[in-house]
Formats: sequence, structure tokens, C-alpha cells
Amino acid sequence: MSWERELEELRRREALAEAMGGEEKLARQHGRGKMDARARLAALVDEGSFREIGKIAGKGAYDEDGNLEHVTPAPFLFGKAEINGRPVVATADDFTIRGGAADAGISRKMVQAEKMAHELKLPIVRMIDGTGGGGSVRTLEQIGATYIPAVPGWGDVVENLDTVPVVALALGPTAGLGAARVVASHYSIMVKGLSQIFAAGPAVVDGLGESYKGPEDHQQAKEDLGGSGIHTRNGVVDDEVASEAEAFARARHFLSFMPEYAGQLARRTECDDPADRREEALLSLVPRDPKQVYSMRHCLDHVFDKGSVFEIGRMWGRACITALARLDGWPVAVLASDPSYLGGSWEAKTSEKVERFVKLADRFRLPIVHLVDNPGFMIGREAEMAGTIRYGVQAMNAVYRASVPLASVVLRRAYGIAGSAMSNAERYQYRFCWPSGDWGSLPIAGGLEVAYKSDLEAAEDPAAELAAIRARLDKVTSPFRSAERFNVEDIVDPRDTRPLLCEFAQLAWRRLEGEA
Repeated sequence: MSWERELEELRRREALAEAMGGEEKLARQHGRGKMDARARLAALVDEGSFREIGKIAGKGAYDEDGNLEHVTPAPFLFGKAEINGRPVVATADDFTIRGGAADAGISRKMVQAEKMAHELKLPIVRMIDGTGGGGSVRTLEQIGATYIPAVPGWGDVVENLDTVPVVALALGPTAGLGAARVVASHYSIMVKGLSQIFAAGPAVVDGLGESYKGPEDHQQAKEDLGGSGIHTRNGVVDDEVASEAEAFARARHFLSFMPEYAGQLARRTECDDPADRREEALLSLVPRDPKQVYSMRHCLDHVFDKGSVFEIGRMWGRACITALARLDGWPVAVLASDPSYLGGSWEAKTSEKVERFVKLADRFRLPIVHLVDNPGFMIGREAEMAGTIRYGVQAMNAVYRASVPLASVVLRRAYGIAGSAMSNAERYQYRFCWPSGDWGSLPIAGGLEVAYKSDLEAAEDPAAELAAIRARLDKVTSPFRSAERFNVEDIVDPRDTRPLLCEFAQLAWRRLEGEA
């Protein structure tokens, strides 16, 4: 009366699933310097926490008597796991089975993984390798017909972007649907030399008669068409890492700042970095020469909890640094001008990056800290051709639509529309300015000759007259004149920046906890 025979079949099927694409294909995967799907899941999540769902799903082969001979597992694994002690949905494509392409049951497995995430309010991590659930020409021959393209369950992917943190790791060549699943995330990573992303790979591009002709070396052709050197610099993917292990570590780190779902608050951590720490280096950080640059990243290290700054998207939109960090243990989202790139001017890509990051912070209720040294939108014909003003206004709109608390610190410049995007001027301005502050509707140095043209033409010594005008305006442009009229709230000692921002973080989270 026992069911032991059926349990033996279950164990046999589980063993077939664990064999994945077989020894030869696993060896080929490992020979490329890539981990297999099961090893990736074990490396990503907390030890022993992964519980697989749908393990024995796949395509069975039977003899004439209906007895099982073999099962080709579905090339997609998922289950419930824990990361940093918190529940997640963890998924991995299995490239050893048909390059991760469509196979028996893969469609519903992928759909169920996405549904599990938003219905149970669990973060989801996608490890993508191959077409990531897409089709193949060989599959079409097996079906015996083609079909109008549709993506089952894509509505669930969209739903997850609004409800839970989504992390995507490109861990091999990813094309078509695989590429789309990488991009449809809140945080994405590529591994240098291992990952490529394209709408279609080199062979398809060449086969369709396009002008692209890659190198003879197949791997180099993939790199040239869609390697991490391309996509982590154009904004398709956030970050590039050197190894799979680093990708897993960054995914875990990103999730440590996030709540488990939109509507839940992120967690404060223990902090042994004093909230009242005052750094002497901040006093001389901004040089007196307005044309001289300085390291904004040094400022971040001095202001936020030591070791807590987690930069996102370092290689693209470089005029603004976007990062997650902590203040006295409280998680915050950070925008910070980078004067070492384009002088900090927002071009189209920087504006796009700012918009996306502000939306992320607002979605998951992270207070925003904005460190400002912005001379305005990038100008010139190239900037106009790129549509800079449209992207810039969209970034400004995101700032104005955000409902989380925001504090801004003006370190130096704040000019024009881009400078005004430091915060929502219609709300309470939680703002501090350093004595090095320099602001206005446009940089005065660039408009003197135009504004005082008639005076200069009438002067006996135009050069001396221009110098006298500059001297007068230097006094008018003093940040203390602005503070005198309460056009800025407070000018502060730069060394007080951390204590003041820790105070902001405490008040901001007090408000957010009251909303929950």
C-alpha cells in the first residue's frame, strides 16, 4: 500500500533535472568560464535557502509501453530563496539546454515566477543567459508552423516594476526576450567579457543583410556588437563587473537598501559612524578657482556612513553620480553633480539617468539627498541634436513629481533650469548652501560683455571697465546677499554637512514611518 514506487520515479526525475543539459554541455559551459544555472543559484542566495519550484518540468521521452526513458528539463529554474535573510524569488536560465531557448513548459514557469513575485510581494532576481525564454529556428521546425510574436506574461513583468525590486544579471550572450528581461529591471549588471546584449546576434544581423560585419572570431564579434563596454555606457545596463561572483555580491548589496515591496519601508541598519562626525577635508574641498574641478566622490565618502555608498550607473550619464547610501543607518538615494565630467552640465544621458533614479527612489520610498554643483544643461549644437532640453525637463518633472522627502546641498554652482531641478521649489526647501555657492539664471562670467556692451564700447579703457564691472558683481553675487533676502535658507560650514543630513534623514524617516 506504499507509494514508494512513485517516490522513486520522483527521485529519478529530479536527478534528470539536476543533470541539466548533460555532462558534455555542462563542461562546455564551464569551459567558457561560466557557472551553470544551479551553481549560480547556490552562489547568489543565502546558503541552503533555495527551494525549487517546478523542478521536474520538461519534455519527457517515452518508449512504446509508455515508460519514461529521458526528460529534457525546462531551461529555466526558479524558486523561493532568501538573500540577506529576506525572502526573494530567484530565477536562472539554463544555457546548457538549447541555449536557454523555448522548450516544454518554459513559458508557464517563467510566467509563474513573475506572478509569484508581485502577488506575494517578493523581490525577484533574474539570471539571464541566452535568449532567456525566447524561441529558436529549430523550435519552429519542431512546431511545424510559425506564429505571430507575443510574450506570455509580459504584463506580470510590467506589474513587478511597479510593485517589487527587480534585479537582472546578464551572465552570457542575451538576445531578444532575454535582452528585454535584462532591461525591464530596477538594477542590471553585465560581466565584462562574459555578457553581451543585443536585439539579435551577429549571425542574424549579417544574415539579414545589415552593414555590420563582425570579426572572424565569434566571441569578439559578440563583444563588438553588444558587449558590456557598449551597454554600460549607453544606459541600457547599469553596471559592469569583472566576475559572476562580483555580480552576485552587487545584487545582494542593492537589495540590502530596498524594501521587499513598494509600500513596505526599507530597513535601517546598525551604525557605528557618529552622526555628528565633522570632516576637516570638506572645508577645502571646493577650490576657489571656479574653473578648477574636485572629487565629488570624496565628498560622498566624507558625508555618508563610512563604506555605505553604493554607486549605480557609474559609466553612463556621468555628469551626475547616482548612488544608494546611508545616513546614521538610514537608507537614502543620492544625486550628486560630478564637476569632473562636462563641468557637471546635464546632457541628455545624464538627464535620463537622473529621471530614472528619482523614480526608483520615489517608488520604494527612499529619501533623496541632492549634492549640487550644476552649471546648467549642456549647450551647443551636439546637445541640441541630442534633445537635451526634452530629457532635462523630464528629469526636472521627476523631481517635482517625487513625494519622498528631499534635501539639497548646494556646494558651488546652480544655474538655469537644470540648477533649479535640485528640488521641488513648490514644497518646503530643505536646503543648505556652502559659502562657495554660486548661482543665478545664467553664469554671469559668460554674459558680461553682452549685458554691458554699450558701457564697454563707450569706455576709454574697455578692459579696465570690464574689470571694474566684474569687481562690482562679485559683491552682488556673494551667497550672503542671497541669504540676506532669504533666497537661500542657510549657509553652513561644510564640515557640518554630515550632522545636518543625518538630522534630515531622521526627520524624513519619521515622516515615512508615519505614512506606513
